[in-house]
Amino acid sequence: MSSRRQPDQGRFTRIGRIGGLAVMAGMIATGARAQDHSAYVTGPVDPLALPGTPEAAPTIARYPDAPTLNFYGAAGLIDMPSGEAAPDGQINAGVSWFGGIGRYTLTFQGLPWVSASFRYNSFANANFAGFDTYYDRSFDLRFRLLKESTYLPAVTLGLQDFVGTGISAGEYIAATKTFDLPPSRLGSTGTLKVTGGLGWGRLGSYGSISGYGDRPSYNPNSTGGELAWDQWFRGPFAPFAGLEWRPNDKLGFKVEYSSDAYVTEVQDMGILDRRSPVNFGVEYKVNDAIRIGGYYLYGSEVGFNIQIQANPKNPPLPPAVPAPQPVLVRPSPQSDPGAWSTAWADSSTVAPVLRDNLIGVLDPQGITVETVTVSAHSAEVRYRNRRYWPQANGVGRVARAMAQVMPNSVETFHIVPQSEGMAVSRVTLRRSDLEVMEYDVEATSAMAGLVGYSDPPPLSPTAVSNEALFPRFSYSLQPYFEPSYFDPDKPIRIDVGAELNGTYRPAPGWIASGALRYKLFGDLDGGRPSNSVLPHVRSDWAEYAQHDFTMRNLYVAKQWRPGQNLYARATLGYLEQMFGGVSTELLWKPVNSPLGLGIEANYVAQRDQDQWFGFGQYDYRVATGHASAYYEFGPGLIGQVDAGRYLAGDWGATVSLDRTFANGWSVGAFFTLTNVSSEDFGEGSFDKGIRFSMPVNWILGQPSRQTVGTTITPITRDGGQRLIVPGRLYPQIRDAHRKALDDASVRFWQ
Repeated sequence: MSSRRQPDQGRFTRIGRIGGLAVMAGMIATGARAQDHSAYVTGPVDPLALPGTPEAAPTIARYPDAPTLNFYGAAGLIDMPSGEAAPDGQINAGVSWFGGIGRYTLTFQGLPWVSASFRYNSFANANFAGFDTYYDRSFDLRFRLLKESTYLPAVTLGLQDFVGTGISAGEYIAATKTFDLPPSRLGSTGTLKVTGGLGWGRLGSYGSISGYGDRPSYNPNSTGGELAWDQWFRGPFAPFAGLEWRPNDKLGFKVEYSSDAYVTEVQDMGILDRRSPVNFGVEYKVNDAIRIGGYYLYGSEVGFNIQIQANPKNPPLPPAVPAPQPVLVRPSPQSDPGAWSTAWADSSTVAPVLRDNLIGVLDPQGITVETVTVSAHSAEVRYRNRRYWPQANGVGRVARAMAQVMPNSVETFHIVPQSEGMAVSRVTLRRSDLEVMEYDVEATSAMAGLVGYSDPPPLSPTAVSNEALFPRFSYSLQPYFEPSYFDPDKPIRIDVGAELNGTYRPAPGWIASGALRYKLFGDLDGGRPSNSVLPHVRSDWAEYAQHDFTMRNLYVAKQWRPGQNLYARATLGYLEQMFGGVSTELLWKPVNSPLGLGIEANYVAQRDQDQWFGFGQYDYRVATGHASAYYEFGPGLIGQVDAGRYLAGDWGATVSLDRTFANGWSVGAFFTLTNVSSEDFGEGSFDKGIRFSMPVNWILGQPSRQTVGTTITPITRDGGQRLIVPGRLYPQIRDAHRKALDDASVRFWQ
């Protein structure tokens, strides 16, 4: 996708105070410490287990089977792709440079057979399309068609730069076979990977052997952003091939025959002297996360490549989760009949004592007991999990604490996770099953069949509450980092400052919260002014950044359960940086169903650029809202469709797909299509982007539910923009429903 001289470069639509490719890559590579710096999405993300069987306990990062990356940041040789696929869930960051061409790529192996890449390209001294240095953004998709076996190669089909103006566009089919070389007198000679394939587009521009149909030529003046389906696998196609020899775990040698003629770079830009189709390279693995390489390309250019890899399944540090307390096994009724007496149930003083004992056991573990209801043979504990990913950890620890504290006659445990005053599910199990299964080798699979899930009933009148919880006030003072990317004049901009957050909870379900920011330094205010023909609901972000001391938000919210399987929210105030008003939401989500349906209605006015109390500068008001459908397609894969009216008054729908992990990681992508034409939308044609959320415990190794995360869009325009509302319902509840709990059932015992 071209980044011609546009007025609005891409930026975070939900600003992350720590985020972006460079910061994430540095944290992965060094294991750097992090704090909670997500501006709008803090605390719980929606975790699910990994595809396949329930997720095993996390291990330290090791990537012995990960393929090396090419200059496009994808599995490959040097400049050509290979037929390999990265391990499931792998996140790769690649930085490469040669002949004035820089590529900065983030690739995610979203499923074992599908990966997606986002890339930012620079062409230095190109004098192209009116720019000295020309910038371009692109998206790739790869599909593994065949997994490598004893006799068959790995085969991959790829779409490179499949939306946009197509300066990097190409399609390919590649096959790779790995051979273990026989040992020599010097010992093992390692492995040899042989790759061959056919390329179209720029990958079919040199040495073509045939062709099919006509392929539209590259248009540097296009606004980009549209699916270029009319050019896929059309035009000339050409073969490419290469070898990768890895004599040991550290060192690798590559040679390839390239089918890319670099027509635009040679003829139009004049930045590359292509003399030969043969490229050579040497790579060295610094550690399990970083690989570096030096190369000689096209008979004239020297290049380098830095490959950084991480996997949400494998944290860089071993997890340091304190071991839970053992299940206290009761004596048999025959050996001690008196211990099983139910006379205690007639006393009104017992329940408060049991509540206090549970608080004493669970609060040091990061679990807040909210209410306790107890009878002679059953007990219910409603709690808030402050520390553990996933919720199955919290459920298991509450069950163990109940086994320690509850009288022997209490056989049935009801465990109810809470979120801001809402009971989100009810997990029911028998105490005797807990006692028998704790040390059984089949405990995980057995408990999955012994646990029941249901919608929690209204709170019992006999429940005793944790009286210390309400009212309560909390605050935090922390730095913020607000970056912006993809400005052709300055690809990276950033504001740095301090943020003061305060939250008051007068009663269950009630929240009053606000945030003040003071910018210490930065250059976001130097961004280009908007030329949008739509109401400037987002594109005036540079003008909003001109003010140093601002009120980021100030609102009151109420959450409650209006009925079975129903959740409700109402929020009033200054909801986000640019809008204030009222927001209401109703969600239907059964505990045992993968489907959720919701509706949200908002009426908001645009805030003044100084971001205090005024609304008069724009005098813009809009009714906006969406009907939403959420569906869990399988373990860790969540689809969402939101259809309705957006902030600029346009009507349409947003489709998103997220891969979530039981440890709190989430990576996803989305696109929005509305009744705004490509011409009126402007650069990019329609709104699209990627988002990720990373739990800080993945970096620190200590249990925590804090996250860092953001949403990145190639360009910020006004079409398809949705209101940012704190505390939307679906992310609060899904990780405590049956699907997420079952998928992470192994964590029940940890």
